[in-house]
Amino acid sequence: MRGGRHIAAVTNVSFDLAAGECLALVGESGCGKSVLASALLGLLPGNAQTAGTALLTAPDDTPGTPAVDLLTAGERTLARTVRGRRVGLVPQSPAAHLTPVRTVRAHLQETLRELTGTRRAALRAAAEAAAERASFPAGLLDHHPHQLSGGQAQRAATALALVGDAPLLLADEPTTGLDRDLVERTVDELRRHADEGRALLLITHDLAAAERIADRVAVMYAGRIVEVAAADRFFGAEGPRHPYARGLLAALPERDFTPIPGMPPELGALPDGCAFAPRCTRRTDICRTLPPLTGGTACHHPLPVTPAPSPASDASPIAAPGHPAPAGTATAVEETARA
Repeated sequence: MRGGRHIAAVTNVSFDLAAGECLALVGESGCGKSVLASALLGLLPGNAQTAGTALLTAPDDTPGTPAVDLLTAGERTLARTVRGRRVGLVPQSPAAHLTPVRTVRAHLQETLRELTGTRRAALRAAAEAAAERASFPAGLLDHHPHQLSGGQAQRAATALALVGDAPLLLADEPTTGLDRDLVERTVDELRRHADEGRALLLITHDLAAAERIADRVAVMYAGRIVEVAAADRFFGAEGPRHPYARGLLAALPERDFTPIPGMPPELGALPDGCAFAPRCTRRTDICRTLPPLTGGTACHHPLPVTPAPSPASDASPIAAPGHPAPAGTATAVEETARA
């Protein structure tokens, strides 16, 4: 920043994501979720610095394809072999990612031609099929971006992101501007993307959408991951153990409808130790030191585990019921992003 000052936007984030798995990344605005997605695709502004590794390995059905470190790969590699082909993106601001002088049909046809090699004679039908996959109205395919509502632009961007069937899909707030029926149809299509053996990183404020399709949930606060848990435990009777994560659930209208008091800290003025301590009713003097992520929770005073109403099953600890995750890691991330 000006005067040589640095702000840590994302710090010490570490997670893995398997083929066939959906990881939901949740948290309040400004906690670093979108910065993380931009870092993985080399889309951060020029004054940003990254350190660490973000290793994208090849799917099991493409032997011989080399792994790529997304944080150190050059722009040529990212543009020609990664973006769209190995990593798809549903952007948070779709209107800004669509070329204003081209129709949605033209966007889809170009993407189909580049990523799938669809022949000219088949492009029209293929574009309509791609639009239907994301519930984009066929009657709007010849509209330009400025003629679309926010929800329509969101569905157009989702259709574009799904074209290449990339092994890893980053969906950054893919349900913004959609009504509940379209939210469910959209996230169900994203879930099908994962069920076919691909990885999905869902960045969202919509906890109902996360509960519907996620296998695991990672909670970010002030640029750090403060909890990682299986989705069935997180949304179930046991619940999350970090007070912030528990507060996010309690704020839902269908639960306690009780907001978390206070506001997230400015990234340039983080308190010493636990960043959530000023808003936490469980804080003590030890919270002046930074808690490590241990056992899936970064808290000196984690909430006790609520006993589940029935005995634990033998299901995989990273797979929600109905969504078994195939073996094979799609990507592993350990990263610090500073701007």
